Amino acid sequence: MNPTHLPTRIALLCLVALSAAAADRPIVYVDPHGLDSWSGTHARANPDKHQGPVATLTAGLAKARELHQSHPGTPVTVQLSPGRHTLDAPLDLGPDDSFVEIVGANGRRPSVLSGGQLIEGWKPSTSDPRIWEVTLPEVAHGSWYFHQLFVNGQRVQRARTPNTGFLQTAGPLSTSAPIELSFKPGDLRPSWAAEPDARVIVLMKWTDLHLPLRAVDPSRNIARLAGGPRPYWMDEPDARYWVENTADSLDAPGEWHLDRATGRLRFFPPPKLNLKRAVVIAPRLPSLVHIHGTAARPVRNVRFRNVTFADSDYAMPADGLISPQAAVVIPGTFHALHAVECELDQCRFENLGGYGIELGRGCQSWNIHHCRLDGLGAGGLRLGEPGDSNPAPADANHSHVFADNVLTRLGRVFAPAVGILVFHSGTNRIVHNHIQDLYYTGISVGWNWGYQSTPCRANEIAYNRVEDVGQARLSDMGGIYTLGPQPGTHIHHNLFRNVDSYRYGGWGLYTDEGSTGILLEDNVVYGCKDAGFHQHYGRDNVIRNNLIAFNRNHQVMRTRSEDHLSFSFTNNVVIHDAGTLLGSSWSGSTNQFWMDANTYWDTRLGTNTAGYRFLKQSWSEWQARGQDSSSRIADPLLKDPTRPELGLKPNSPAFRSGFKPIDLRNIGPRPR
Repeated sequence: MNPTHLPTRIALLCLVALSAAAADRPIVYVDPHGLDSWSGTHARANPDKHQGPVATLTAGLAKARELHQSHPGTPVTVQLSPGRHTLDAPLDLGPDDSFVEIVGANGRRPSVLSGGQLIEGWKPSTSDPRIWEVTLPEVAHGSWYFHQLFVNGQRVQRARTPNTGFLQTAGPLSTSAPIELSFKPGDLRPSWAAEPDARVIVLMKWTDLHLPLRAVDPSRNIARLAGGPRPYWMDEPDARYWVENTADSLDAPGEWHLDRATGRLRFFPPPKLNLKRAVVIAPRLPSLVHIHGTAARPVRNVRFRNVTFADSDYAMPADGLISPQAAVVIPGTFHALHAVECELDQCRFENLGGYGIELGRGCQSWNIHHCRLDGLGAGGLRLGEPGDSNPAPADANHSHVFADNVLTRLGRVFAPAVGILVFHSGTNRIVHNHIQDLYYTGISVGWNWGYQSTPCRANEIAYNRVEDVGQARLSDMGGIYTLGPQPGTHIHHNLFRNVDSYRYGGWGLYTDEGSTGILLEDNVVYGCKDAGFHQHYGRDNVIRNNLIAFNRNHQVMRTRSEDHLSFSFTNNVVIHDAGTLLGSSWSGSTNQFWMDANTYWDTRLGTNTAGYRFLKQSWSEWQARGQDSSSRIADPLLKDPTRPELGLKPNSPAFRSGFKPIDLRNIGPRPR
């Protein structure tokens, strides 16, 4: 045998062995057209209708547990038929469900686990023929209420004033309880305060507020909202807001309104939409999957493959809620605790009210890959928990792989939500993902404001494409955002593009409070509002061999001076055609930061080195300060100025300063 063929032969033998093992695995079939009293051992009913698939996934899991008991240690497959599988309650998996694989159809018609209900029986309104309506008795009786509506697979807008854009406050919100909102004459109507489900949604710095309107005083132009204030959030004098779910706001195509008292659901369909043929779904469940083990007995080796999770709602307390940084109060629709070595493969998460996936306490070594998270009310993924920063080993969260996923259209209800949110979790690999179209930070790592040690360390964030972040909806965000000490964390070979804040804080690389021991290298950052890199405060971070280009206000920012080395900034290429090179505060002694071997280029100044300013200092004065002693001012020769990610031409002078080519051809999800 040719020895060069041996690895291939071994791989083929392993594949055959795995296929044989899969073929021997017991299968339970689930089809809504079946019966839970059947055995589930057949995909279709037999001629005498005595055997066939079970009707519900709950029954399918019960059959799988029976097989586990009779065949201990044998993995069991639960096979879902194509089409919609409606859940009456969240799917609940515990330790007895270990080694279960739930597999959906791999074809044009997916297997969908839906938390919603099909709405039928629409009729034109007698008062306005443009409006269609249906009465839902369960809503009128108080046993059901929902905050979202999906038409032909798309979330549609709750009745809103104004229909587009925002209202603006006439001053800061009050810092007393109840919250008072000062509005401009005519913007708010006293009648709205009588509608119990009307909501005022206020965008405030890095948060949003979803609060009932309790009273409107047009004589003083003051509205009273429910909820207690957060004084340090409330100082924006002209915060943007809108009013949602008032009856008279139903005045534009694509809007809907639900009256809790009568159960009447009204919808203003867009032109050419035939409601008699449309698929209209209202969610019944705020969560779809709970996987809950214990520290002593975790859930193990549960796998979902080719399953779509869809149509969940979000919970809204009677007094509303204030959604703080990262929408941390909003849970995941797919939620796990004390579950290890589990997998999500080629799954889809669509039209969900909260975060998509949440791996909490005691979750370890998950593999989530080739999934798509689209149209979510909050963000995509939550790893770890924000509370316990010193967990016992069995309670720790770590060592997950989140790779080759697409996350898009996020934060559709809770704007502060993050694409990928890592709390006190370490040794994770977040690689080859595409994150786009959201209103706050793309990837957030760490949850500690200061220098206290936490388990958040040694995370790898690499080969991700993160773009269209912020969209001027909120402030104080980053393409990648870090908090607290994170020794061993490595952020490399990512593209961060188009980070746009409302007032301030649209940054590409953002090391915020206490960020320490982080290496950021070989990233391309461009098109950000405030800067490509900003460090608020931290220590011993390394920013090297990054390409930072065409950010609008500044290119590099630093805020707080502390008596240690905050960062070193070396071997980077910095190009700009607007704003200033350095922004914010660079005070303090020269040993608090170190910059060297960089290549700088201002397209407005070209080779006129006398015109360059490093803060208020000339190039020679800056170098005399001990900074950038071996750096150069030179055109780095982008291959394409409109696409800096394509890199530099081979004869770039930046290479003579030690800059290494950044190969981003392999960023984003890889094909299977």
